[in-house]
Amino acid sequence: MRILVSNDDGYFSPGIEALARALRPFAEVTVVAPERDRSGASNSLTLDRPLSVRTAANGFHYLNGTPTDCVHIAITGLLEHRPDLVVSGINDGANMGDDTIYSGTVAAAMEGFLLGVPAIAFSLAQKGYGHLEDAARIAGDLVRKLAPRLAEQPMLLNVNMPCVDHASVQGIMVTRLGKRHFAEPVIKAKSPRGDTVYWIGPAGSAKEAGPGTDFHAVSQRWVSVTPLDIDLTGDHWMDPVGGWLAS
Repeated sequence: MRILVSNDDGYFSPGIEALARALRPFAEVTVVAPERDRSGASNSLTLDRPLSVRTAANGFHYLNGTPTDCVHIAITGLLEHRPDLVVSGINDGANMGDDTIYSGTVAAAMEGFLLGVPAIAFSLAQKGYGHLEDAARIAGDLVRKLAPRLAEQPMLLNVNMPCVDHASVQGIMVTRLGKRHFAEPVIKAKSPRGDTVYWIGPAGSAKEAGPGTDFHAVSQRWVSVTPLDIDLTGDHWMDPVGGWLAS
């Protein structure tokens, strides 16, 4: 099995190293990741300049672009063989609820899925890479278990793992995305030149985090697996909008 690994934290991150190490015993792994942290890049493609691919001493390829650029270029031009699976992560921090819209980790996996390759995004629920090896072990086990099924039925999965030791994990739960409160206000500051600058504030707390959501599962020490669908059509709005246009 050939697996393309990417992320949004950069090719040098402990998360991607641990993920690649966990997959190598049973797969041919190629890493193509951003040259720097591109967290929050979402699905952006670089269209205003050419991109360069370089290779680090450990064999990881890195690109001066976004997570989406990495997967797109890997599948459409860099790799000699089409991968059987795209795996993204392990992200330093959760990608649950509304986070998935902004996440470069999820976007890297999504680009693979858009190009016809099944894909999984992995995130560790707390920042700091605590219990990273435990999370990598879970990721490896999940990929080994799911890969044959995904080959038959390609899909995009978003996985969030609690930051606990392996023995404390309650199990694996299929979940839906929860919702967050609005983000915290932006943070105003002054640049060295006296200009007013703004830092985007942290994400808000969970608003909809009841049973069945990714937030609830992870808080109870379950691994959350959420199937994602890319169709943005608001089906429930089609009849009302049609009525407005007809009136």
